Amino acid sequence: MSENDGALKGIRVVELGQLIAGPFCGQLLGDMGADVVKIEPPGPGDPMRTWGNGEHKVWWQVIGRNKRSVTANLRVAEGQELARRLLAEADIMIENFKPGTVEKWGLGPADLHAINPRLIVVRMSGYGQTGPYSTRAGYGGIGEAMGGWRAIVGDADRPPSRMGVSIGDTLAATYGCMGALAALHAREVSGKGQVVDSALYEAVLQVMESLVPEYDLMGLVRQRSGSILPGIAPSNVYSCKDGEYMIGGNGDTVFARLAEAMGQPELASDPRYATHVARGERQAELDQLINQWTRTLTVEELEALMIAHSVPAGRVYTGKEMLADPHFAARQAIASIEHPVHGSLKMQAPMPKLSDTPSAIRRRAPLVPGEHNAEVYGELLALDALALEDLAARGVI
Repeated sequence: MSENDGALKGIRVVELGQLIAGPFCGQLLGDMGADVVKIEPPGPGDPMRTWGNGEHKVWWQVIGRNKRSVTANLRVAEGQELARRLLAEADIMIENFKPGTVEKWGLGPADLHAINPRLIVVRMSGYGQTGPYSTRAGYGGIGEAMGGWRAIVGDADRPPSRMGVSIGDTLAATYGCMGALAALHAREVSGKGQVVDSALYEAVLQVMESLVPEYDLMGLVRQRSGSILPGIAPSNVYSCKDGEYMIGGNGDTVFARLAEAMGQPELASDPRYATHVARGERQAELDQLINQWTRTLTVEELEALMIAHSVPAGRVYTGKEMLADPHFAARQAIASIEHPVHGSLKMQAPMPKLSDTPSAIRRRAPLVPGEHNAEVYGELLALDALALEDLAARGVI
């Protein structure tokens, strides 16, 4: 375990959630230095342990990092009491159960604030803790649909597509983390904790740019547009002799530099393409013109021209390119951890980068549910080995 110099050193988090939204929020806080104690159900633990692609299910190694795992059956009174005792001394609780669930367990905000007024309760759910839909079950994809994302992703002549990652869940978790940090600051003034209510659909809604006011003011309903943003041109992935390349040349001055790189500087003063609005109106035509040019070049040749003319552009990366890229290496964007099963395992490093209190991967994800039962329950609750053996024998942990 590496030295903890993170910005949240000294902050204790108790994570009750499972799957993605709650655990990703815990990952973010843990990366920043918080001591994250994850409560898993006895037995198989968090389902994330078995999620991922390929022979080795390694998603857990990312989302479970910087956490200590204890087990507690939250559906029985003794398990609830263990959680309550941990939360009595914690700074932040994370949960992403269906609204009303933790209240049934006696672990709702009112119950917890009675014993720990300084506790910050971060709650993530499909529709939020209030409103007529609050009791409905909700996953990330449902939030993406209701929040407006799915309707505009994909090709116009096909059903909505999805992004290849669980963006609804991770957005809700990121906003939950942001709320927790704001609540920590507010607590410095008030001395009191509060509830952070992060709804999946509202997290998606936050990044929908001008979709709502466009409809409100003009009745515009944004449509699926494939690989482009309507009216933002040129900004697309273009074909080369040996691959594909992304170019973002939509600003007026940037487009002028792109036209120079193409050997067609006159395009920048052509009324059809000279302004942002004009290029947007002829987006397909302009994309075809640029694609005809890029197809005559290799990716390497095109990249050299884009760098020389200072045009924002870049290769379309997969994991293979990320691990080989010198910029990723120089920025330490990919971290490598030693793992008893997988050996040296690479994954995305924490970000953003803080100059004085850097985030880091200080500990690998717990190998098994309850790996830290003796450590955490002994250290924080003064439970000895006999007590833990009794709780385990009765299925409480």
